[in-house]
Amino acid sequence: MENKEILRHVDHTQLKAFATWEDIKQLCDEAVEYQTASVCIPPCYIKRVHDTYGDKINICTVVGFPLGYSVTKAKATETQQALEDGASEIDMVINISDVKNGDFQRVKEEIRTLKAITGDKILKVIIETCYLTEEEKIAMCKVVTEAGANYIKTSTGFGTAGATLDDIRLFKANIGQKVKMKAAGGVKTVADMEEFLEAGCDRIGTSSAIKLIQGQKSGGY
Repeated sequence: MENKEILRHVDHTQLKAFATWEDIKQLCDEAVEYQTASVCIPPCYIKRVHDTYGDKINICTVVGFPLGYSVTKAKATETQQALEDGASEIDMVINISDVKNGDFQRVKEEIRTLKAITGDKILKVIIETCYLTEEEKIAMCKVVTEAGANYIKTSTGFGTAGATLDDIRLFKANIGQKVKMKAAGGVKTVADMEEFLEAGCDRIGTSSAIKLIQGQKSGGY
């Protein structure tokens, strides 16, 4: 797979709590140069990035991140503000406690609430697979599908583990036809990115894609 094709599916990510404007600007400059799918950035930087880069860049941000247990009203407010500031993609974290309590309907209602706010913008749902059983993952595939979200996403990158190919295969067998997949967390090599894309992912969330591709001894960009 050519590097350009890989990067076309990458959400170039910088979500560290101590990310500076220089860090964010470098991320955005790289995204423009290498034509990544988006930049995934903290909400506090959305407006500044939008004002600086305009239509040159597709802005993704996170909501309820990284633990997911903020109340729906707070997530809704975060989502609305992010869209007003210039984001066009929202990666929300589900309430994992609701999943553990078997309250799948509540999770579905929260996703539907945020999807009603995002409208024709993209909503990705992070289910944080490292904390879920196989049965819970399957249940979340159905919930995400029925709630009308655009993507199911494996991980925040802040949990105990990240994306696995087994989870992507499980997703693929259980999501609806209109739901796409995003792998995030633990994507450490170009070979990893290729494997996730070949397994059916449409997006990959990683902070290291460009460095990895720049570091290749052959093939180049």
